[in-house]
Amino acid sequence: MTAGPGMPLTQTAPISEEQIRLLVDSFYGKIRADADLGPIFERVVVGDQETHLAKMCDFCSSVMLTTGYYKGGLVAVRKHMGGLEIGLFDRCLALFGDSCDELLDSETAGLCWLKAAHIAESSKLLLLCRPDQPWLRNAA
Repeated sequence: MTAGPGMPLTQTAPISEEQIRLLVDSFYGKIRADADLGPIFERVVVGDQETHLAKMCDFCSSVMLTTGYYKGGLVAVRKHMGGLEIGLFDRCLALFGDSCDELLDSETAGLCWLKAAHIAESSKLLLLCRPDQPWLRNAA
């Protein structure tokens, strides 16, 4: 992948809505096949994969093309992701990168992966953010 530190995150990816759908389908196929990630995915979608995948297409379209289709937030999603540990984000990112490399040209794959890497880092921070823990209130 050609993405690097100098690539601006505000740049839209040269990707079509159809490519986004194929990318989401490929990525989630890899997630479902993964021994650790598959069960988490199944708990999140609770038998309604099509609705979830449509939301993920909207999310990717909003991120990659700045369409604004996605209406939601990562904080709310985090509450439904029981079992998703920080280390699994790296596996998700690797699977996403594999799908990008399989379906997109190297420039587009790199830009999409870079945006996904930033989202993964933000998501890791959300997992670490635990204001419900008493040790945080007593830390001051």
